[in-house]
Amino acid sequence: MNSAPARHVLILGGTTEARRLAEELADTPGLRVTSSLAGRVAAPRLPVGQVRIGGFGGTEGMARWLREHQVDALIDATHPFADTISSHAAGAAADVHVPLLALRRPGWVPGPGDRWHSAGSLAEAARLLPDLGERIFLTTGRMGMAAFAHLTGQWFLVRSVDAPEPPVPPRMEVILDRGPFTLEGEAELLRRHRVEVLVTKDSGAHATAPKLAAARAAALPVVVVRRPPAPQGVPVAETPAEAVTWLRTTLA
Repeated sequence: MNSAPARHVLILGGTTEARRLAEELADTPGLRVTSSLAGRVAAPRLPVGQVRIGGFGGTEGMARWLREHQVDALIDATHPFADTISSHAAGAAADVHVPLLALRRPGWVPGPGDRWHSAGSLAEAARLLPDLGERIFLTTGRMGMAAFAHLTGQWFLVRSVDAPEPPVPPRMEVILDRGPFTLEGEAELLRRHRVEVLVTKDSGAHATAPKLAAARAAALPVVVVRRPPAPQGVPVAETPAEAVTWLRTTLA
């Protein structure tokens, strides 16, 4: 008697939550898991199991991949600011009639003593900086540096996993590093470089949150770029455990 074919789950990954989800699903009987990475990081942390690296070619390309590889469920566990791939995933899943879940870790919430300034985009964050300070700790990643390239009155300390590409601010020092970071280390970084303003995206996650606590302790203003919402109509889970529950219900 032939057994039923394994159900195929595609995880759009690159985040800690995506790797944890792949680990939790790795030994599930009757389930085949593929993790997809965009390939923008030179040496990514690979999840367990089958991995593909590279883009799909937009919504149509992803829909074609879903059909050809007989995907039964799609989980978008990309970075909260990867709105382009999330939009492609929503369109592809709708075209192929594959159930889709967005896995999004909770965003950060300001607490007592925080001096947060909300911005709707990197361009808006750049417009706020001249009124806030001259020495900027920029932790928004290497993509999107062009939004700050015109600022000649500010000095930037830029931290990213890979080196940023032009256009970049003319006065800039780059630190290549990857979290998790510690409160002590972040506080020392702020002191050593005489940082006056922190700029970050609301990416959530505990690994990079210590910079917010260090800025709070130093009474520094923080420009927080708001994350885009998940595509309309797509259910959202906040943890890998919630995603596993959704998947079991969906594939039952």
